[in-house]
Amino acid sequence: MPSKRGSEGNVFGAHLRALRSARGLTQKQLADRCESNEPFISNLERGVKIPSLSMLIRLAEGLECTMCVLVAVFDRKPTRALKPRR
Repeated sequence: MPSKRGSEGNVFGAHLRALRSARGLTQKQLADRCESNEPFISNLERGVKIPSLSMLIRLAEGLECTMCVLVAVFDRKPTRALKPRR
């Protein structure tokens, strides 16, 4: 049985691949935009690696999208503004 982390990696990886492909980018082109390397992008897309926060920021910039779009695959319900606590 796959670990939860592996499952999350696979979900994120598939989403990352879809975003990259939709923009017509190769793994190498995305890696260059993110100041990374092609094997690392490949590992992300296959769910082998989990990106750090700084890498998520660079991926969003490289894909020319917001962080929200990049991690939207993990939203379980629509977001709403948080109400202040009293």
